[in-house]
Amino acid sequence: MLASSARAIRDDVAAGRVSAVEVCRAYLDRMEAVNGSLNAFNLIDPDRALAQAAGVDRRRAAGEPPGALAGVPVALKDNLCVRGMRTTASSRILERFVPPYDATVVQRIERAGGVIVGKTNCDEFAMGSSNENSAFGPVRTPWAPDRAPGGSSGGSAAAVAAGGVPLSLGSDTGGSIRQPAAFCGVVGLKPTYGRVSRYGLLAFASSLDQIGPITRTAADAALALGVLAGADPADATSSRQPVPDFSAALTGEMSGLRVGVPRAFVAEGVDDGVKRAFDEALDTLRRGGATLVDIELPHAKYAIPVYYLVATAEASSNLARYDGVRYGYRSSRHAEQGLRAMYSRTRDEGFGAEVKRRIMLGTYVLSAGYYDAYYLKAQQVRTLLRRDYEQAFERVDVVATPTSPVPPFRLGEKVADPLQMYLTDVFTVSQPLAGLPAVSIPCGFVGRPERLPVGLQLTGRMFDESTLLRVADAYERMTDWHAATPPLWS
Repeated sequence: MLASSARAIRDDVAAGRVSAVEVCRAYLDRMEAVNGSLNAFNLIDPDRALAQAAGVDRRRAAGEPPGALAGVPVALKDNLCVRGMRTTASSRILERFVPPYDATVVQRIERAGGVIVGKTNCDEFAMGSSNENSAFGPVRTPWAPDRAPGGSSGGSAAAVAAGGVPLSLGSDTGGSIRQPAAFCGVVGLKPTYGRVSRYGLLAFASSLDQIGPITRTAADAALALGVLAGADPADATSSRQPVPDFSAALTGEMSGLRVGVPRAFVAEGVDDGVKRAFDEALDTLRRGGATLVDIELPHAKYAIPVYYLVATAEASSNLARYDGVRYGYRSSRHAEQGLRAMYSRTRDEGFGAEVKRRIMLGTYVLSAGYYDAYYLKAQQVRTLLRRDYEQAFERVDVVATPTSPVPPFRLGEKVADPLQMYLTDVFTVSQPLAGLPAVSIPCGFVGRPERLPVGLQLTGRMFDESTLLRVADAYERMTDWHAATPPLWS
């Protein structure tokens, strides 16, 4: 059962071959068994999960439609609000916060029969590329206990890779779904900006954040996106674009597909093993009937500085609400010194080093005298990045790159050098800046004796997740990388 896809679990529960409660208990046992090694979960809620599963079984027995996710255990990144369930964003400043409402994606999962089992560890407020910035300790990739799982949705990716859940949700601001998926050997989909409601997501950078699924297969990602997608009156940035049947798009065919390859962009700074796996993946796409087309993304080299100006500016604004007055942590030190001292001590004690670094950088670039030189200029280059992709998509259907230029690195290896950590996002920051969908799928391994997973990233046109998922699914049918399991399974 633990190796089953979300689709298979749904079908078995709907047909009565297994009960949702049995499925839930099996996965809860698995989570308890592996979490001590991975630290993937901040919270597991067996009572709530089993009650939800029992409700699914009652509805099925009464002849009601079981739902597209009937009985499927789902883990949520700990920056998604669930009414009555502690939601911390892996930060001390929200350590005791219990939301009074559900995120829209939570409502849609539960309406579809999904069973929410708990909240996964992440970089604090989704700020990080290694999951080492969590106030509750780092997550470890199931493939090697000394390696990072990627960030910021490291707990969500590790939970799926280790068999703790068949489906989890993450958020992606600059690669936080795709990079962990690559480091953990699973599938991670960042939808088009606006495809999925952000209502109930604790904001990092509002023009970039997007919620998406992490799964073992492209077919499960398509199933999940079909549940999550669609307009939401609670989120003014959600799109009214029609939601297609993503699962119906999985024909297994790539014939006639044009795959753009930005050769110059991927030529430098990529690990040799990652480059070999990427080249082999391109060969597989070609054998499947796709045509490889060389393209240029001339402004992609500026994506990292643009991202770390835009994202930090928005973070500075969004995180101003955590002041110790309305909710969350409040410092009791120096209370006699007045309100300003309380603000300062609360934020100093409640936020971790990386969050404080980004708040300070964002505040600086928004300040008088620097706004035009930094933030405004970054927004102008952001427009050029979007135009690069628009021009590329006049010639191709998808763009292929490695997901990360390096395989999973050791915990602690890049902590002392933030710039080197930021550069691991070089292939994943352009898509949020341009609002484009992208998916990471397993495409090989590097290293001996350790086998460290490598991800292939595919980027598509706005609101064309169907093509991305079709290519990902067709690639999976020609390979078995997605079926590999980490040593932790045995």
